[in-house]
Amino acid sequence: MAGRMLGLIVVKADGAREEYIHTKVVGTIANALSTAGQADISVAEELAEAVTFFLYRTGEHRDISSNEIFSIIKTVLAATSHEEEAAALCEHHFQRKLRRCRIEVVENSANGLEEAGDFYTDNDRQVRNRWDKSRIVEDLVAGKGLPRQTARAIASMVEERVFNMGISLVPAGLLKQLVLSDSVAVMRAQQQLRHTTPGNI
Repeated sequence: MAGRMLGLIVVKADGAREEYIHTKVVGTIANALSTAGQADISVAEELAEAVTFFLYRTGEHRDISSNEIFSIIKTVLAATSHEEEAAALCEHHFQRKLRRCRIEVVENSANGLEEAGDFYTDNDRQVRNRWDKSRIVEDLVAGKGLPRQTARAIASMVEERVFNMGISLVPAGLLKQLVLSDSVAVMRAQQQLRHTTPGNI
């Protein structure tokens, strides 16, 4: 079943719609298990099978929200004696939401050292927007014509890099460079994958 799309439509928190992909559930469960030192992909695959089976049986003819899927994953973990991992998954989810609330994108950029201090102070010249990963997705889809799945992957990579920087104010120029860098990396990887598929060897 790995990698198989079942025709289920997932409604994301930002309202975007995409096909359900089983391997995403495998990855989420594998990450939860790794927090307790149980990085066993075979266990993650078995638990993901249970999640996907349940979703397929109950959601075959309707849309499913990403929150519903998250709740089912937690339930499966808790019901299979993985309460610690379920709690870690909730904590991870909460911390990511908290980080997003604390990050702002600043449109104004400093042109020299004498203006650098202004970047960290509130003033009329600054335009600040709350961090919103979906804006990156929409820009890549509408502006660059990328498939939504690819755009979401790029946006997730950019978000992870911003999180790892530990900054709360992100210059718009830096954000554009991160999006460009990760877009190039993803498209290069896709191109290499196409060249190494059995039909192209």
